[in-house]
Amino acid sequence: MGISERAYWLAWSQISGVGPVLLGRLQQHFGTLAAAWEAHPTQLAQVEGFGKHILEKITKQRTDKSALNPEKILALHEEENPHFWTPGDIDFPRLLQEIPSPPPVLYYRGEVELQENLGQKPLVGIVGTRQPTEYGIRWTRQISTALAKNGFTVVSGLAEGIDTESHSATMKAGGRTIAVMGTGVDVVYPAKNRELYKQILTSGLVLSEYPTKTPPNRTHFPQRNRIIAGMSRAVLVMEAPIKSGALITARYANEFGRDVYALPGRLDDYPSQGCLNLLYEGATPILKELDELLKMLGAIPQIDLQENLMESQELKLPDLSPELQRVMDAISSESLPFDFIIQKTGMNAGSVSSALLQLELMGLVSQLPGMRYQRC
Repeated sequence: MGISERAYWLAWSQISGVGPVLLGRLQQHFGTLAAAWEAHPTQLAQVEGFGKHILEKITKQRTDKSALNPEKILALHEEENPHFWTPGDIDFPRLLQEIPSPPPVLYYRGEVELQENLGQKPLVGIVGTRQPTEYGIRWTRQISTALAKNGFTVVSGLAEGIDTESHSATMKAGGRTIAVMGTGVDVVYPAKNRELYKQILTSGLVLSEYPTKTPPNRTHFPQRNRIIAGMSRAVLVMEAPIKSGALITARYANEFGRDVYALPGRLDDYPSQGCLNLLYEGATPILKELDELLKMLGAIPQIDLQENLMESQELKLPDLSPELQRVMDAISSESLPFDFIIQKTGMNAGSVSSALLQLELMGLVSQLPGMRYQRC
């Protein structure tokens, strides 16, 4: 039996200078990271971003079998950091896998049940300032509670302020929350959130791309923000001054094609300046009518969705290819977001997009604003 692909994700991630973007290019070019590992430097040089300096590092480290042996690295990792996924694993969060820079290793702690929760329940990111006003706290609690009661999973960063309020309110409403950390999954930062961290472990999930015992580092948190944006169907920015890290999350969300919502504030309120800029740049305002927000985010009660799917399967349809049928079975009379269809089918974005176009041309599916689809 050969070495698993996850061993090569680990091995490649150990080479300095080869980050998530270059790893993605390697996989796309060679098909697998195992094939890339065996490739000659002249073949690696054909991949964008692999210049002379990086190639020298790769050649030197790959030839030192005692220092960088994929099989040994995997064995050691499974002993010291046993709970992790790589993009080569079926359990790796699918939406996160679609971004240009998915983490090569994603560590986790808590209640996983990935296929049931991360695969089907929509995820929404909530971020904001570490020093929120009463206004920001109040709306964060209201919105987190509404999301939890409508089947959403709330993703945030366990930081002080808005992050803390979103995690807490979600759990109080009986919902599920995910904390993405800029430390190892065993290092609680800030320390005052230790009790909150313990609560999340009992009913949610803690994620990080950094191995256990990794302490806080200011460079880690912007990288953490890309994971929050990458995992989420949409990102809600509750309060954010001009230089808030929450704006980094919003920028990543825009790059990844996620919807960005911002809580409006007064023109002279410092904590709202970043949100006002987001609104000026085209973010959707979060208004008082939470039902409208939930509708835009695609809140669909699970039982209703199941009933709609059962009803739709009874309709007489033309003979479809297995791939088209798979996409058709995932769509109901309710409008569904594109990335939710990806999650339901387990197919990649390109295949789903192609299938939806064919189904539209056949008059079976219609596209609605905001990349949403429903049965005709």
